[in-house]
Amino acid sequence: MLQPSMQKKDTKAKWHITIFSIIVFAAVTVLGKYNLAGKVDLPFDVHVFALINAIINSLVTVLLIAGLISVKNKNYLLHKKIMLFAMALSVLFLLSYICHHLFAGEVIYGDTDGVKGLSDAETAAVGSMRKVYLAILITHIPLAGLALPFILFAAYRALTGDYEKHKKIVRIIYPVWLYVAITGVIIYFMISPYYE
Repeated sequence: MLQPSMQKKDTKAKWHITIFSIIVFAAVTVLGKYNLAGKVDLPFDVHVFALINAIINSLVTVLLIAGLISVKNKNYLLHKKIMLFAMALSVLFLLSYICHHLFAGEVIYGDTDGVKGLSDAETAAVGSMRKVYLAILITHIPLAGLALPFILFAAYRALTGDYEKHKKIVRIIYPVWLYVAITGVIIYFMISPYYE
């Protein structure tokens, strides 16, 4: 095992992680209600943010699997580097996600005419795939929001050398984080045909 890289201060860490998680949740929720689409003219296609999100989610998926392999092989230093990189990419994802929702607005799966709400023809065209998309989205969004503090607590436990608590958290949050990363890519490929 690695030596701890930070001093253990549980009360302070709990406060910092809780406050940070609340701020991120509030930022995503509040900024998600603002729509600057059409109000701000950016010199590029705003849906590039969604593509960046899909690329980041793909990289995070690969890193999570590599992180698991490295820890199973007892290469703890490599595991630490991989997981910290996955967390850094997740911060970039968050910024890109907020930018996409701010500048692109809401995109409805199956909407081809840009009119709010799906027409009977649009609903018929997408068929049951809309239900599949919504089922993935309905699981993806809350799990992504709920995962953050647990990911941060898992990282904190590892960085302070509290490996038993780290393992307990990771057994639960790792598959959730992996699911969120994979479904993020699936969501992109499903919704991207409906970007204007």
